Amino acid sequence: MRIIAGKYKGRLILFPKHIRPTQDKVRQAIFDVLAGVVRKARVLELFAGSGALGLESLSRGASSVCFIDSDRRSTNAIMRNLDSLGLSKDRHGAVRVYTNDAFRALKILEKKGERFDLVFLDPPYHQDLAKKALKTIASSGILPPRSFVIVEHAETDDLGTVPENIARVKEADYGDIKVSFFSNIPVKGKGI
Repeated sequence: MRIIAGKYKGRLILFPKHIRPTQDKVRQAIFDVLAGVVRKARVLELFAGSGALGLESLSRGASSVCFIDSDRRSTNAIMRNLDSLGLSKDRHGAVRVYTNDAFRALKILEKKGERFDLVFLDPPYHQDLAKKALKTIASSGILPPRSFVIVEHAETDDLGTVPENIARVKEADYGDIKVSFFSNIPVKGKGI
């Protein structure tokens, strides 16, 4: 698996064997939709796994990325990936990696007043984690105006009723994978 575009295009992304990394074609499609949004964005990647979405965001000009995963093997892989890009010794807080439960981490981030323009969710499938995380994020204070939440989930996973302060603006199917795009602003047309 490699970074698709931007400053680090073609660089290898290592991933632990216990995770299901986002396929290249799905990552490409996500970033095609987000084309004008990523540059200078503050990004949060929950259930980060290998950190592929956050790494792709950094490559495309995101100003900061916070990676969170509950499994030490995943956060170690993210640190190795950052190290290979020369980003592991960031002294300005633009790149942070935490080993923590996603829901506990969301509470801590909200308490600290953190805000994110883009939030990526790719939790384990068939456990209702995507639905729970989406509702938790929508009700938290981490989304400033004009922010987006991108959820990768199994086609059969039900995200439930969309919280009223965000709207589903796009949905795409990739076989048994679905990607749902949410925003707290009204978006018209096909792109974001």
